[in-house]
Amino acid sequence: MNRVVLVTGACGGIGSVLCKRFLEAGDTVLALDVDAVALEGLVVELGADRVTPVAADLGDAAEVSEAVSRAVAARGPVDVLVANAGGAQSGTLATTDAASWHRDVHLNLDGTYHTVEAVRASMIERQRGAIVLIGSVNGMTALGHPAYSAAKAGLISYTKALAIELGRHGIRANIVCPGTVKTQAWQARAAKNPQVFETLKKWYPLGDFATPDDIADAVMFLASPMARMITGVALPVDGGLMAGNRLMAGELTLESF
Repeated sequence: MNRVVLVTGACGGIGSVLCKRFLEAGDTVLALDVDAVALEGLVVELGADRVTPVAADLGDAAEVSEAVSRAVAARGPVDVLVANAGGAQSGTLATTDAASWHRDVHLNLDGTYHTVEAVRASMIERQRGAIVLIGSVNGMTALGHPAYSAAKAGLISYTKALAIELGRHGIRANIVCPGTVKTQAWQARAAKNPQVFETLKKWYPLGDFATPDDIADAVMFLASPMARMITGVALPVDGGLMAGNRLMAGELTLESF
């Protein structure tokens, strides 16, 4: 489609797939990640002719702005932003301290804000753009990781603010909220409990989990002209997890679901 697409967290399980999918669509990718070495490998894999590495720490607003500006000078202004970078620390309030709380909020919420700020003025000037944030079902209900979840809930509100304030400039903003996605981020849990995925399946109406490609499918749609009238939407890609609780419904009704 010949767009310039900025993808953050580009070297992660979802991020790398997003980069590949936009390249397949004919776009140029600005791949942003804090890991400069991993970025070099990604560029080698995908091709330096259409991928520009953008090494930056999302927690540093000035660093993000400067790194994106350099990439834009080389490749052109950003048409699509996919703010995918994120991560979680402590799993419960009992194991959360001030430091871990601030790390999660700073990365997931502040880091996304810094990224949007790096492209917002240019999109307004050009009167067009698509912003897709990657949130989580954790931002919709309590599923552990309280600081991460609070940050992801904040992203849903932030998405709505972007949608109502930037819509008059031809800019759309939406957020994809994945449930469990089989990426390397789950390797530690699978090592701790090899049955973790089988255990979790019962909570998902479709009885399966999303893949990075499933998340990319939703992002590609929301970033495309097919979604031209969609903005301010929080879209779960979660196998039905947010639709309701089948096991609890059965216990409430004394019926088989």
